[in-house]
Amino acid sequence: MIIGLMGFGTIGAGVYELAKSRKDLTVRYVLDIREIGIPEWTTRAEDLFEDKEVDTVIEVMGGLHPAYEFVAAALKAGKNVVTANKYLVATYYDELTALAKEQDVAFRCTAAVGGGISWLTSLERVRRLEPVVALEGIMNGTTNYILTNMAKNGLSFETALSEAQALGYAEADPSADIDGLDVMHKLLLSANIAFDVSLDPKEIDVFGIRNITDDDVWTFKSRHLTCKLLARAFQKNGKTAVFVQPTLLSESALTASVPTNFNLITYDTAFTGKMSYYGQGAGRYPTAANVVQDCLDLLSGVTKFYADAADKVAVDNSVAKYQYYLRTTADTKALAAEKWGDGVLTKEMSVAEMAAFAEKAKAEDPRIFVAALKNEE
Repeated sequence: MIIGLMGFGTIGAGVYELAKSRKDLTVRYVLDIREIGIPEWTTRAEDLFEDKEVDTVIEVMGGLHPAYEFVAAALKAGKNVVTANKYLVATYYDELTALAKEQDVAFRCTAAVGGGISWLTSLERVRRLEPVVALEGIMNGTTNYILTNMAKNGLSFETALSEAQALGYAEADPSADIDGLDVMHKLLLSANIAFDVSLDPKEIDVFGIRNITDDDVWTFKSRHLTCKLLARAFQKNGKTAVFVQPTLLSESALTASVPTNFNLITYDTAFTGKMSYYGQGAGRYPTAANVVQDCLDLLSGVTKFYADAADKVAVDNSVAKYQYYLRTTADTKALAAEKWGDGVLTKEMSVAEMAAFAEKAKAEDPRIFVAALKNEE
């Protein structure tokens, strides 16, 4: 395999190192606007697309532009594409998967969800035989690191976030992580592949952890609960629910014990039941390893995306119901069931109902915080 690599940051450098250690992978070009001091370096994207011997382009630049233009150009040039860019694939899912199918090339993005966990390939494998009825999990190491340190070490949100940034888990602008958007993109890809659908990201309800306080965490601990940012998708009675929300779990629950920057993602299927995948959700070598594994899958004969079908399906979160811990200065009398610390525990309500309430309440109280109380199964 002859590779054109786009991006030489943390992940790109890891991909380069792992690929160079193998005789069956040859990195011919490394595209980067900076001078990076390696013989394969180029600043011309055209080099990767015009060289007929390059059969696979790897995109680890991140962001939407020019990553989208470059990936589309690579597919149109008949190149296989491997990417770790969940934002790109989630945003242009229909277009890029259709383009790969039209050009009869492979399009893979295993590292986009779960970092070093082979999650998407596991979904691809299980759904060959049996329907996936639900999936759920921790899909973001940054927020898990923050919530773990708040719960175990008594840190404030701001201190835990600063530590995550110092360790390289969080960006200088952590908005995508703490507002749940990173998880939403990963959940969309997972649900699309699991259910053979194409979802609109604007329809997915998302609650982040930006406004959680150490007082909130103390309230949860006093009730033997742990807060985790969970993604969940399921199909029920012909409806598809897809959402991201802080979730309160029993301290004894398996997911509650997931530490630091690790991820734990679970699917539930018709025959096998629940199966969980645990590992590092980010980092140079875990993520780079999954990128290179995608390349090895291509060498072994993989020729397409993870799923063929992509029926447009509307998200309906009215079928997902929880009680919620709700802390806000907005009026909660119509929702409250009992007082919990600085907030209240609501009556049971749907994710869609809480999303509608929270959207209105934000205008009065931008510091509102919402966390679902996990239904025991």
